[in-house]
Amino acid sequence: MILDSFTLDGKVAIVTGAGRGLGRAMTLRLANCGADVVAAARTVSQLEETAEGVHKLGRRCLVMPTDVAISEQVNAMVAAAVKEFGRVDVLINNAGGGEDQLGKPLDKITDEEWRRGIDINLSSQFYCARAVIPHMVGQKRGKIINIASGYGLRGEKHNYMYACSKGGVIQLTRSLALTYAEHNIQTNCIVPGIFPHNERLMKFFKGGKFIPIGRVGYDEDLGPLAVFLSSEASNHINGELLIIDGGGLAGGITPTGVVPQLP
Repeated sequence: MILDSFTLDGKVAIVTGAGRGLGRAMTLRLANCGADVVAAARTVSQLEETAEGVHKLGRRCLVMPTDVAISEQVNAMVAAAVKEFGRVDVLINNAGGGEDQLGKPLDKITDEEWRRGIDINLSSQFYCARAVIPHMVGQKRGKIINIASGYGLRGEKHNYMYACSKGGVIQLTRSLALTYAEHNIQTNCIVPGIFPHNERLMKFFKGGKFIPIGRVGYDEDLGPLAVFLSSEASNHINGELLIIDGGGLAGGITPTGVVPQLP
């Protein structure tokens, strides 16, 4: 049956930024489709809540407090995952941040803000891919899913670190896809539109009225796409960007007033 191609039974997935928002939503959806998961993030209490949801679905969850901007912690996290489950089939590079720099004047961004933003959004994805690739090569299969942003595809005034880092994620995706295709490893990139993770951002983005479908993205919108890219159903998709933004980028639409600094 065609639905058999979408099952994740017997698979092990690492999800970074799994403590809340899109990361938690993708983690739970993967578990719901049969995967055991490694939940990585910095906040233990949030990870424990994610793990509780995974356990309710009858799957195993390894909680790994990790700052993915630090390569040593990433290496330790992946080693623990392999020790616990014996393999890594899927990596979802979801952790990120720095939206608070949107609209910030160039001369007001400190060196530390720039470095931290690049580290958490781009370097972290490189570190995680570098750590899992040897295991996936040994298995002769694997799925890497990087999370970028529409801001990585178009220019904006006063959008420096965030746009640069997310654009870098897109190019990292393509390089990994080309390099490791011969090892049956598919690397793709999800490009979300606006998915506010709190009420303040929901108000700021005006509920997404400027988006063609008339609303912002919700956590549950992203989960099925993550499952698809993690499953055998996506075996012939490699090096691609999958945009999920309600049609915003189709017409070059961005929210009016989004670039002036977030409140």
